[in-house]
Amino acid sequence: MVSNQTRFSGFFQHPHEPLFLPKNNGALFYDVPDSYYTDRYRGIGPNLANRFGENAGTRIPIMDIGTPDLSFAMAVRRREGFSLFNRTHRAIAGQLIERFLSQPDVDTLASFAAFSRDRLNAPLFQYALGVALLHRRDTRDVVVPSFLQLFPDRFVDPAVFPRLREEGMVVEQGNRMAIDIPMNFTALDREPEQRLAYFREDIGVNLHHWHWHLVYPGMGPREVVDKDRRGELFYYMHGQLVARYHLERFCNGLGRVAPLNNLRQPIREPYYPKILRSANNRTHPARYRNMVLSDVVRPDDDVNITLADMELQLRRIVEAIDTGFALGANGERIPLDNPKGIDVLGNIVESCLLTPNETYYGDVHNSGHIVLSYIHDPDGTYLESYGVMGDVTTAMRDPIFYRWHEYVDEIFRRHKNHFSPYVYQDLSYHGITMLKLETRLEKRGAPNNLWLTFWQRSQVDLGAGLDFGPQGNVFATFTHLQHAPFVFQLQIVNADNRPRRGTARIYLAPKFDERGVPLSFEDQRRYIVELDTFRVRLNPGVNNIVRRSDQSSVTIPYERTFRNVAMSNEPTGSDQFRFCNCGWPSHMLIPKGTTNGTTYDLFAMVSDFTGDVVDVDFDESRDCDDAHSFCGIRDRLFPDARNMGYPFDRKVSADVKSFIDFVAPFPNMSVSTVTIRFTNTVIART
Repeated sequence: MVSNQTRFSGFFQHPHEPLFLPKNNGALFYDVPDSYYTDRYRGIGPNLANRFGENAGTRIPIMDIGTPDLSFAMAVRRREGFSLFNRTHRAIAGQLIERFLSQPDVDTLASFAAFSRDRLNAPLFQYALGVALLHRRDTRDVVVPSFLQLFPDRFVDPAVFPRLREEGMVVEQGNRMAIDIPMNFTALDREPEQRLAYFREDIGVNLHHWHWHLVYPGMGPREVVDKDRRGELFYYMHGQLVARYHLERFCNGLGRVAPLNNLRQPIREPYYPKILRSANNRTHPARYRNMVLSDVVRPDDDVNITLADMELQLRRIVEAIDTGFALGANGERIPLDNPKGIDVLGNIVESCLLTPNETYYGDVHNSGHIVLSYIHDPDGTYLESYGVMGDVTTAMRDPIFYRWHEYVDEIFRRHKNHFSPYVYQDLSYHGITMLKLETRLEKRGAPNNLWLTFWQRSQVDLGAGLDFGPQGNVFATFTHLQHAPFVFQLQIVNADNRPRRGTARIYLAPKFDERGVPLSFEDQRRYIVELDTFRVRLNPGVNNIVRRSDQSSVTIPYERTFRNVAMSNEPTGSDQFRFCNCGWPSHMLIPKGTTNGTTYDLFAMVSDFTGDVVDVDFDESRDCDDAHSFCGIRDRLFPDARNMGYPFDRKVSADVKSFIDFVAPFPNMSVSTVTIRFTNTVIART
């Protein structure tokens, strides 16, 4: 019997090739009904089946379920771009997800997908099918491959592809060599923003952004979109991206990101992406220095966005924050001045199925991406498609992403600033004392509180994404930031005579700006990043807790980010494959630091479990729960009752000037300093 993983794996390989071409290195073949062939191949189906399927080890018959109506999806042209920021595209994706979910069984789903695959826009099809497979109960065992494997053109210098194809076509599988992807190929080092290219253009960083939006689609059946605290996760995850970016900027001598809070001013940052779309071999357009935004009116793309409308909608959102309530579609008042208000606000700003009044508050976050992505051709005069800001897989490459999201984050901080500081009862944990907070490398004799970063050269298999190219594995090497493994060491005293439970929370905050000037505590709080959150069981007396860096509640390991599941021989039911691929890449857990060493404040606390607990039985080692800080948990409540970012999501009292002041009243907290030293060496992954 064919497993679901095998049944659907071929749908994700060589996305622009017809389905009837062999998959899985020639071992998998789909027997497609003649009526399912597109017009070009209909009538010669039997010849194609005999020609291509003769040597396949596994043949999967596709039953004829008639001719599904796909007319609703044809507005997204097959060889053009698909953007989740485009309202029409998003709605079409939601309809397609619903159609995939409504199929009664996996055989019918496979047939519907087979008919759809060669007719629809490939990224639209892959996205909708991926969402459906993640959310159907009968396809839970199917691992959706990374977008890197499906569309490597979104992540890789296009100069690499001819060499990859040559290697794959000329050299036998066992003798193929990996082709190197050059590092920092988008600009010369004299461009200051290029210092952050290793972060912005990191493959894992951009894959995280794509997979988060795969797990949290904006449109589709309500049971798929309406996940616990979805709006708050949108706020928190994107806010953490901006904070994390600032940590990299400071240690690279770059200042704070200026929020894009004026849509009329010239945009000083240029960006030349140097990537293309494999669907039509057209490059993503560049943005020149000091370009100016304008209304985007492109009827062929069903886009009509005016800056005046965006500015009005932004004023209405600010008014809702300041008055403490939003207006629903029927005029009802929806309170925002409570801990759950951030969830409502997140759904308003991002605009999704859960938005209470899109007509009034608009689609400002997505509209910002759209107007920025069409800045080069707002009315379509030059027949240019959108730039990298128009696609969730490429948006984080562009420096303007961080300026736009810095402004979005300012909106959320305005809401948070309406809340009073946490009081003693909110932050204390009676009877619990943290005696020690230290960290060290996983190396005998390593000094305490020193972390090391370096460059690492890794390999990734891009064979499944090379349309009409070689079968099997075709490897590329790329260089990325990495850190030496380390552990946190917490010494916690439980003064009670019975076991207690708590939640350990660990954060990293910058101490200095790009000039080496000490940051105020308010700025440290603004740019603080979560490193880990986990539950602890505290026995009476002294408890020594060791937590490895690779156990972080924020990250997923390298293998999840980059592994090509379709080409793996490992069964997907094994422990290594019971996961969701949503999570920050582990190699980017900490900032780069400097060769002389950069000092940061390391904060830890143990919070009172009675105020944390949502699900007593939550186990982060089960299924795909280990990156829950950014991605939540599949089909369950977010495992922490506190607001995301606690205890730093609210302003503090005026007398708190430093971390020492902040932790002084609370024995359950501790702060220390850690130094990150960049060794500037390149080490190959073993």
